[in-house]
Amino acid sequence: MDLAVYVALTRQSGLAKELQSVANNIANLSTTGYRREGVVFAEEVRALPVEGGSVAMTEARARFTEELQGSLQETGGTYDLAIEGEGYFTVRTPAGERLTRAGAFAPNADGVLVNPDGHALLDEGGGEIVIPFEARNVGISADGTVSVDGAPAARIGLVAVEDRTRLFREAGVLFRAAGEVVPVEEGRVVQGFLEQSNVSPVTEMARMVEVQRAYEYGQRLLDQEDERIRLVVRTLGQQA
Repeated sequence: MDLAVYVALTRQSGLAKELQSVANNIANLSTTGYRREGVVFAEEVRALPVEGGSVAMTEARARFTEELQGSLQETGGTYDLAIEGEGYFTVRTPAGERLTRAGAFAPNADGVLVNPDGHALLDEGGGEIVIPFEARNVGISADGTVSVDGAPAARIGLVAVEDRTRLFREAGVLFRAAGEVVPVEEGRVVQGFLEQSNVSPVTEMARMVEVQRAYEYGQRLLDQEDERIRLVVRTLGQQA
């Protein structure tokens, strides 16, 4: 295959990954606690089997998460929680503990606070938070302390990963921490609010159009290169 085709294909592959990321962002415009995802491009230089020869190719090596906080929407729900500032809630999933900014919780049949997927919210000690069935008034203070009928019952632990490059997105609003997790003191828990997605619809739509046009230009280059190769083959065939 011609070298120009290889270069163009690496670019097309990266643009396809970015388009997928943009589409995912748009699909999660209304997802509570969702954080925008982007693609990081890198230049990869390969040596050629000729003296002093090399070629530069593009590769979408990694993804990043936009840390900008989303707006807080008031719901009035007792167990609707938002984080103002840094930090993540910790929830227990079948695959292990995961971090999230999505704070829509509710007691399950056993009184354990869980999210819509049934993942239990954990306190600062890694235990589940249980709300007694006879509880009349549940309050959650800014430092995460859960009070039941005026008596402290638990404290929600807000955490962060020291090395943010070791925080990996899994499904939607869940993140897996591969690095050391540390408590966050600056974060503030706000009861009766939910953090909205930090995706800007205008920015993402504009980016989608930009990526689509870039992909079309790349496809046009591939078509032209294909036609050039065919023309060379036909010309050489006629001369043989």
